[in-house]
Amino acid sequence: MALTLWYHPLSSFCWKALIALYEGDIAFTHREVKLYDPEELAAYKKIWPMAKLPVLTDDERGQTVPESTLIIEYLARKYPSAASLLPADPDAARPVLIKDRVVDNYIHAPFFGIVGERLRDGPKDPFGVEQAKAAIARGYDAFAPMVEGPWAMGEAFTLADCAAFPALFYADYAVKLDSWPTLKAYVERLKARPSVARALKEAEPVFHMFPLKDG
Repeated sequence: MALTLWYHPLSSFCWKALIALYEGDIAFTHREVKLYDPEELAAYKKIWPMAKLPVLTDDERGQTVPESTLIIEYLARKYPSAASLLPADPDAARPVLIKDRVVDNYIHAPFFGIVGERLRDGPKDPFGVEQAKAAIARGYDAFAPMVEGPWAMGEAFTLADCAAFPALFYADYAVKLDSWPTLKAYVERLKARPSVARALKEAEPVFHMFPLKDG
């Protein structure tokens, strides 16, 4: 198979790419990477030296595409079935990309600070955690009015939705969405989307590893 997604089923950014692949009904091979395994890590660094997930490799075109946003852009440009995820016109694509960046930079990024704190050995930083939670809340405030209808862009399911679901789903464990009913309802709609439901289902066997699940 030409396309391979190098991923981990618990990774939120990998969910973002998976949702896009499932939305486009694009055939690909799953290749789970255990970055904690020295041999797997060394082998994966030959594919992508930064050793971050996910990465999409396209053997047919000889392309290696890192980063979830770039992967989805690649799919939208190369596969007609995924074209609706990102408009071809730059002016039409810009609002989608803006929402993607808001989610990744102002919700997703501070959430990883909280996860990192939970996993860190040694002295904890409760002040840093509270700062990250405040940043997530500001991200919710910014993104909530951007949801224009059933989906982030209105009637069309796009890259922005692929980004929003994993960020909001995971961040809800740190900062509950109850005070943002628009976002909470949006997440429930996303959960019912077949592409999202499929990604969630695949994560079930490893979800017990999620460090904030019980806290």
